[in-house]
This record gives sequence, structure tokens and C-alpha cells, in this order.
Amino acid sequence: MLIRNIMKILAFFILLISTNSFADGYKTNFDIEKFKFAQKNGKIVIIHSWNKSCSTCAKQKPILEKAKKEFENVIFMNFEQTKNKDIAKLLKIDYWTTIVIYKNNKEIVREIGLYTEKDIYNLIRTGIQS
Repeated sequence: MLIRNIMKILAFFILLISTNSFADGYKTNFDIEKFKFAQKNGKIVIIHSWNKSCSTCAKQKPILEKAKKEFENVIFMNFEQTKNKDIAKLLKIDYWTTIVIYKNNKEIVREIGLYTEKDIYNLIRTGIQS
């Protein structure tokens, strides 16, 4: 009985660690110099604010990774909201799950909580067409 309970606890921790791979595989890549350079050169920049314990953020991540491959002329940056408060303050982003699109030194669109591919792709297309 004791061994069975230990096995259940061990299985729980293994599951917990494996589902927290979002935090391990998705790290802040926001760079202020690259951000300014991209804006200066008329590039579209998409910023994703996330948190490792946020389930909506975890749903957004693979969609944005896929979009990065499909929208090759768009620069994708992200930051972890709770760890990078300086970036959040700089960009005036107060919430996890926020996606902001910038173009030509100007914020074009800002959305909070989108989690479907269709909605996120429509947001990106709106930014591109602006």
C-alpha cells in the first residue's frame, strides 16, 4: 500500500514537471535594441506577454511559434510578465496573455486573452494591413 501511494505521488510530480514545459521552452527574447531597430526600419513587431502559470498563455505559445514561420517578415518577441516588469512598464502592458502589434514606431493593435489560431492570425493580418 505504501509503495502504491509513493508511486502515485511520483507519477503526479512527473506529470506536473512535464506540463510545466511551457516555462522551460519559451523564454523571454525581447530586446529593446532590436525592437527599436525594427520599428525604425518599418518592420512589424509582435509582442507577447505571458506567464508560466497561465493556461491561456500556454495555448497562445504554439500558435505564435507557428505564425513566426508563416509570417516571415514579422518580428516576434515575448517576455514573461512577472519576471520582466521593466519590459511590461516600458510597453505599458499590464496583463498576461497580451499581444501587441507595432508598426513604424506606433502601436497598431492590442488584444488580451486571444487563444484560437483564427483570432490570433486575424490580429496579425490586421497589423500587417494597417
